[in-house]
Amino acid sequence: MEDSAWRRLFFLGAFLLLLSCATIPRGRLGVHKHEALYNRTKALALVEYASAVYIVDDASLLAWNCSRCQGVNKDFKIHTLIVDVQHCLQAFVGVAENLNSVVVAFRGTQKTSMQNWVEDLYFKELDLNYPGVTDAMVHRGFYAAYHNTTLREQVVTAVQRIQQDRSELRVTITGHSMGGAMAAFCALDLTANYGVKDIEVYTFGQPRLGNAAFAAFYIATVPRTIRVTHEHDLVVHLPPYYPRMGQKTYHHFPNEVWLIKVSVDRMHYEFEQMCDSTGEDIYCSRSVLGNSVADHLNYYGVYLRTVDNVLALNSDSANSNSSLASQALGYCRTTSS
Repeated sequence: MEDSAWRRLFFLGAFLLLLSCATIPRGRLGVHKHEALYNRTKALALVEYASAVYIVDDASLLAWNCSRCQGVNKDFKIHTLIVDVQHCLQAFVGVAENLNSVVVAFRGTQKTSMQNWVEDLYFKELDLNYPGVTDAMVHRGFYAAYHNTTLREQVVTAVQRIQQDRSELRVTITGHSMGGAMAAFCALDLTANYGVKDIEVYTFGQPRLGNAAFAAFYIATVPRTIRVTHEHDLVVHLPPYYPRMGQKTYHHFPNEVWLIKVSVDRMHYEFEQMCDSTGEDIYCSRSVLGNSVADHLNYYGVYLRTVDNVLALNSDSANSNSSLASQALGYCRTTSS
């Protein structure tokens, strides 16, 4: 057999071996229950909504003809666009017929809190006052971004109005980075406080939101949640997880799906690894260093940031991780569109 043929066979064998390692978590066998929840096609649609909500041209969003509005979600009908100029936050609510769902998308852009939260990792927790939960603590800044701004009232009102006319529609909530944090708090709020049923959540590059008691309460209340992480994404490692601190440490909730790349010769493949039910699977994103802003800004090949913000990041490669996280998370437009 020619050398080239042997070489192809060798790389094919290596590829199949790597594939088996990428799809079956090391040291554990079996199927995780959230494999039935995770849908790649749906994830690809929702990451486009998480990208579109970063558009700062309000008119193009309302008309749904922006540069990021013409992909797989081109038939989306926007109902309400919410812009909180004071806190530099944005969200929209609309109807996606192909998903049979009300879609809520959050952009995480609160300038002040996002520039400072990395410095306040240990001192910004507050007790979560929800019925049926004890000892749950959450990050004050993330909680306030949803609960203490104009977003909450307008999002809840929009969802209720749509469901009054279209009661058959489920609610799907998404967001990237701090937008993912707000998406989670919104889902919890709609479920626990407003009795909304059949809520589904997909977040991308979401930071930790609270302690283990909060994580357990959240996933029990909103079980249909997928938290997508990507390679060495910096933000999903923040605030840090310190097991020795017990209930005082931040703790991710499940269900994590970790996007990882496998390279064979000159070919590159991306796979989804289903993680365990702890929220802190040591074989998923916790198995790598969280040191990449680039991995945070790109999920499934979709760009999740504003152009100006990325140009600023690329022009300053000497920043520390804390400063990079602040920049990657925080964008605030200074003028309205």
